Amino acid sequence: MSNSFGKLFRISTFGESHGPAIGGVIDGCPPGIELDFEAIQNELNRRKPGQSKIVTQRKEPDEVKFHSGIFEGKTTGASIGYVIENTNQKSKDYSHIAKTYRPSHADYTYDKKYEGHRDYRGGGRTSARETANWVVGGAVAKQIIKNIKINAYTSAIGPIQLNTPYQELDFNQIEANIARCPDPVIAEQMIDYVSDIKKQGDTVGGVVTCVLQNVPVGLGEPIFNKLHAALGQAMLSINAVKGFEYGSGFEGAKMKGSDHNDIFNADESTKTNLSGGIQGGISNGMDIYFKVAFKPVATIIQKQMTIDSDGNEVEMMGKGRHDPCVVPRAIPIVEAMAAMVLTDFMMLNKSTQI
Repeated sequence: MSNSFGKLFRISTFGESHGPAIGGVIDGCPPGIELDFEAIQNELNRRKPGQSKIVTQRKEPDEVKFHSGIFEGKTTGASIGYVIENTNQKSKDYSHIAKTYRPSHADYTYDKKYEGHRDYRGGGRTSARETANWVVGGAVAKQIIKNIKINAYTSAIGPIQLNTPYQELDFNQIEANIARCPDPVIAEQMIDYVSDIKKQGDTVGGVVTCVLQNVPVGLGEPIFNKLHAALGQAMLSINAVKGFEYGSGFEGAKMKGSDHNDIFNADESTKTNLSGGIQGGISNGMDIYFKVAFKPVATIIQKQMTIDSDGNEVEMMGKGRHDPCVVPRAIPIVEAMAAMVLTDFMMLNKSTQI
């Protein structure tokens, strides 16, 4: 189903950007998990709009309300149902695109696929507001696999890159600035750059790096359910994502095998980790690390030519409240999707104890 993700640990979601609410159902959560609701809300707070000067100024509390599957603070094993109400819609900001196809949006493809029955307000179902649902699922998943450390951070915005290896970074500094970059000097450069782009009515893309540590050996299913393939599917499902690479990624294509091979140590670890913690589609116990590339937000506050649903050429300019760069708010989304993938694979791997 197109609105569901996962096999054993599974999330199904509903809702549109400017509808009354969004929400979802989590199936497969083991019984007896004592949930930290403050931690779940904190994950949503990291993603919510209006949190800083370099993100959309839409103000949403994004408070999650659970309706089933939890009793006396613990999961029962039944479906966990939840709702996040939309409280700050400005639907009139989108009346000008009721029949207009915005460049590089999903307006045209949704209109054709669903025979003209699309909710154009804020992009409707195509809106990144949907990702708040995923953050709830990921926050629950994180509490099932507590021993696995999941840290994502901003490693590039436009031309500004953080080139320091993740092993040399202090992940505790990720939340110390609004760019969510663990290097304070690079972070300030990123913030200034996004601020300038915003003043121009333009947008910019960037890269999120994610590191998964303490992942047990053996997660991943041959042949068509490899761990890296599932992570790739998860990341490429996130709005605005244009690329995914793990381990040496595209740089590995430039190397010789004699330089790329990860030589084993006596303790079964490897001297290098260009494989990115996954070999043959199965986790090998080393850190799993990957990068996710985000395109610039398609809505820009500049005039552009496009067409409408009648085929007429029209001029349009974006209105409303939009992110000049989605990357800082995408950090908890990347972590959430990774957490759900790992939880699902932990359950699939019968030899591994959760």
